[in-house]
Amino acid sequence: MNPVTHLLIGWLVANSAELDRKERILVTTAGIIPDIDGFGFAVEILTKNWEKPLLWYSKYHHVISHNLGFAFFFSLLCFCLTKQRWKTAGLAFLSFHLHLLGDLVGARGPDGFQWPLSYLLPFSDRLQLTWAGQWELNAWPNILITLAALFITFYLA
Repeated sequence: MNPVTHLLIGWLVANSAELDRKERILVTTAGIIPDIDGFGFAVEILTKNWEKPLLWYSKYHHVISHNLGFAFFFSLLCFCLTKQRWKTAGLAFLSFHLHLLGDLVGARGPDGFQWPLSYLLPFSDRLQLTWAGQWELNAWPNILITLAALFITFYLA
């Protein structure tokens, strides 16, 4: 899914409970933080003409932070930084997993490539999640989800 859609969904999760500003920011961030492993995109573009380009995006996107270990890490961080520890950590964990679900169902590239999710990392690399019905990033279901999230966001705002 589009990062904007992940952000909106994270914000909606954050607004589903009584949280202070910092807690709401952390839960919203949990909805988009898995995409931090996409930082390699710029590096890959800048080095594509090198003799040995750095394939940081191709190799590490959906690997470094799209997994259970990173979900636990970020939820623990939320737990340690907030007053409503369990509520914030639980909502952050949910927001994080909604990101993973969104990528599982709607992140196929135009070339047909599906980004598998190595869900159990760093504990195990045995479980690679994919879904044969995964739609493309620009498919109508992603657009509909984004529009619905925008509508609800504007309504709540």
